[in-house]
Amino acid sequence: MRKRHLVWGMLALAGCQKIPEGIQPAGGFELERYLGTWHEIARLDHRFERGMEQITANYSMRDDGGVRVLNRGYLPAKNRWKEAEGKAFFVGARDTGFLKVSFFGPFYGSYVIFDLDRENYGHVFVSGPDRSYLWFLARTPTVPDSLRTRFVTKTHALGFDTTALIWPKPLVK
Repeated sequence: MRKRHLVWGMLALAGCQKIPEGIQPAGGFELERYLGTWHEIARLDHRFERGMEQITANYSMRDDGGVRVLNRGYLPAKNRWKEAEGKAFFVGARDTGFLKVSFFGPFYGSYVIFDLDRENYGHVFVSGPDRSYLWFLARTPTVPDSLRTRFVTKTHALGFDTTALIWPKPLVK
């Protein structure tokens, strides 16, 4: 019975390359400027990141033209670091912030960049296939309060449950 649920869950994720209604992926996207390390400032909770702090995502090019995704976070309850490596590919045009990402096999989910600091590529707001997935990433482990407020205000107006946001402890070097 458990295997059947896992298979159905994976099949459901395979069809998750969509954009939530009312969300517009960033145009004029430049992958080369996006590559590198990003710090997670806030997120909506999901099992795969539950309890994690000091989270980073590193994006680099793959030989097949895709993007290597390396997520890393600290689990204080277990006193250990956890990593997950995935791959991402553009769903449409390479200048649109809409990619599909996979951390397990051929099953992909949406990665929709809908707010981007175009001048410096210093912060980004990202959604998944629906409004239960949301991330606020920045190039630095902390951001000004004004940017936090902007994130909450914008995402609340777009229908995300901002009362459920998690603000993990930042990575301190």
